[in-house]
Amino acid sequence: MSVGLSPPEYLLIVKGVRLATVAAGIKSNQQSDLVLLTFDADTHCAGVFTRNAFSAAPVIVAKNHLAQTSPRALLINSGNANAGTGAHGLRNAQQCCALVADAIDCAENEVLPFSTGVIGEDLPMGKVEAAIERLLHELAADAWLQAANGIMTTDTIAKAFSRGLQLDGTDVTITGIAKGSGMIRPDMATMLAFVTTDAAVDSAWLQHCLESAVDISFNCITVDGDTSTNDACILAATGASGCRPLDGNGADSEAFQQAINQVLIQLAQMIVRDGEGATKFVTVTVQSAATPAEAKQVAYTIAHSPLVKTAVFAGDPNWGRILAAIGRAGIDDLDIDQVRVYLDEVCIVSHGGRDPTYTEARGQQVMEQDEITIRVMLNRGAEQAKIWTSDLSYEYVKINAEYRT
Repeated sequence: MSVGLSPPEYLLIVKGVRLATVAAGIKSNQQSDLVLLTFDADTHCAGVFTRNAFSAAPVIVAKNHLAQTSPRALLINSGNANAGTGAHGLRNAQQCCALVADAIDCAENEVLPFSTGVIGEDLPMGKVEAAIERLLHELAADAWLQAANGIMTTDTIAKAFSRGLQLDGTDVTITGIAKGSGMIRPDMATMLAFVTTDAAVDSAWLQHCLESAVDISFNCITVDGDTSTNDACILAATGASGCRPLDGNGADSEAFQQAINQVLIQLAQMIVRDGEGATKFVTVTVQSAATPAEAKQVAYTIAHSPLVKTAVFAGDPNWGRILAAIGRAGIDDLDIDQVRVYLDEVCIVSHGGRDPTYTEARGQQVMEQDEITIRVMLNRGAEQAKIWTSDLSYEYVKINAEYRT
């Protein structure tokens, strides 16, 4: 089930990128579970990774390799997280890199490994090794849709987005794929996201560009408040379009940043729309806060509240739950008489209680929609934040109760 989300039909080719996807047998259902991306030489890459202290083995290896050199390939498996696997897991992640490096004739540290799936199980290296040759034979520039499907776990729909733009008269393409529908409260990116472009981008500015985009996209979503051990987001720029290199200065750099922002926001919202068991897509906006951090703190407190999320699932305009969440968000000296709360454009709270114009019928009408906006005005300053989340349904509990069975 997903909210207002359809499978991607067509994705733009990115010059300098080839992809392949196979079913290696890592997943028990025999679905696609191993994806290879290869890049032309001189591709620049930026990355952002989970802040979870129990970072998975592939995260540790990928961060280490990315700090040493620019990658020529990414190997992504689904169905097994290779997390909580200790030194043995690290050796397996390194072996994944070595297998790809031997196959495409590059250095081991020019390969980045990524995994997603069940935590605490060893990666079946025999199956990975047996699939490498098949991946090489399947490499193609137009295999984005297959790759988007190959990185899925509890996702119900593939997540991918493309856009093109012109920079100084040169056509440039950006295409990205992502996966994730549960254990989503990233603190950096999402479970896995891979975005590529054929623009030429200075490596230092590419990292800044990615971090800026992540901050307003993947760092503004939550499904259940849990941060994965495997979160990673990679932005690769091949330079194969032939455009002039971007360094963060000028109109072309600004246009490119806006395009990257758009792609990452679309992918982030797709993850929420496909949240485990989701029936509603909720935008939580906090305005007129004293600081950006304060605005985000209030927004996340609302978005994480099980009581708010279950009320949204039931279509119940129980505004008291929203009010309680705002009150416990930890904002010093909050003047509740100044707070205004809206469901879409319906004011539900003012002057410390129910707004005189509010009726249950008007609130009910909003809550029955598939897409809802909860807007809070603190009237303490000029800062704001926007968070995207989903409801909490019976199906979410079922999916996670049966995840390993």
